[in-house]
Amino acid sequence: MTITSNPAEDRAADSGILSFPMDRAAGCPFDPPPRLQAQQQEEPLSRVRIWDGSTPWFVTRHADQRALLGDPRVSADATRPGYPRSAPSNGRNNISFILMDDPEHARLRRMVTGSFAVKRVQAMRPAVQKIVDDLIEEMLAGPNPVDLVQAFALPVPSLVICELLGVPYDDHDFFQRNSSALVKQSLSVEERTAAHGALLTYLDDLMGEKLAHPADDLLSSLVTRVKDGELSRNEAAQMGVLLLLAGHETTANMIALGTVALLEHPDQLARLRDTDDPKAIAAAVEELLRYLNVTHSGRRRVALEDIEVAGEVIRAGEGIVFPNEIANRDAEVFTDPDHLDLGRDARRHVAFGFGVHQCLGQPLARLELQVVYSTLYRRVPTLRLATEAEKLPYKHDGAVYGVYELPVAW
Repeated sequence: MTITSNPAEDRAADSGILSFPMDRAAGCPFDPPPRLQAQQQEEPLSRVRIWDGSTPWFVTRHADQRALLGDPRVSADATRPGYPRSAPSNGRNNISFILMDDPEHARLRRMVTGSFAVKRVQAMRPAVQKIVDDLIEEMLAGPNPVDLVQAFALPVPSLVICELLGVPYDDHDFFQRNSSALVKQSLSVEERTAAHGALLTYLDDLMGEKLAHPADDLLSSLVTRVKDGELSRNEAAQMGVLLLLAGHETTANMIALGTVALLEHPDQLARLRDTDDPKAIAAAVEELLRYLNVTHSGRRRVALEDIEVAGEVIRAGEGIVFPNEIANRDAEVFTDPDHLDLGRDARRHVAFGFGVHQCLGQPLARLELQVVYSTLYRRVPTLRLATEAEKLPYKHDGAVYGVYELPVAW
């Protein structure tokens, strides 16, 4: 199944190469595709065919993923030849520093790291709790059944990131619509580029306002760096787009998808609902992050040098794809990995990546999920799906996995 970068040296026919992403198991929206699970056992490092016909390396084992993601010989620069993009693009880096290498990556990342430091994020817990409580009150006072995505899962992280960045929540329809388009891989390059352009213009205009009227928020701090010559205005606007997008899209999908998983596992739901132990709640969040997967197009990298791993040699200039959903189901690391167990120690998962590019906002995401998962099901103990889980509209067409809508009743 594995082939080399030289077609004359192929060790298998093209027809034997897997295509990625793969369809999930029918009726099982949480598990990786069965073929992916078999791949981890049979050939943990192989080639895979992606949308453009190229065949980057495909790394499925947890240990190999962590080793390569932490290796300085592996690049995150999406503009390098051989980088295995997840969808057609205009060839530019439109997602700021997460698709850059050091030293530029480190320079830009340092400018916002302080806002996501653990102690600073923990100080936000009362504010996040109030947001969650208020939204639950509004939901309980409204229609029953209701779409949990629109009534709760999307507003929670949107309100939080708006407060942190200094973005008016009144504009949420605009930025949620364009953020959704930006990560929807079934849309054309032109449509996704237009969505990015709209967000970039919006953030640039907002920073123009903050130049005149700075506030105590993250965008104002970026504006200060622009005035001091540390950042260009375009760099600051690009960072704003990244933080606004990442700050609500993934967490919103984890809230909704986690709710589906817990409602489908009532024993685990009861375990979470009936505890007020912060350590147990934190452990439950880590297990849900391991068990579920909202970034199902895989992390993408390209080799800068030849790298030997798992008996193979990844050559310089060859692309690498890391499907983290199967790494998080690696039986070498997690006992009975296909079982949702909120009591397990799941902290070694790679849901937030690994190495210098691991998710900057993970302390905030953890905080929001801890507050949501410890509050929603306790406040609404009779919460139930208003349709069958298999009939929910899952996001198979996007870079971020979840559900488009989640009808629930109580």
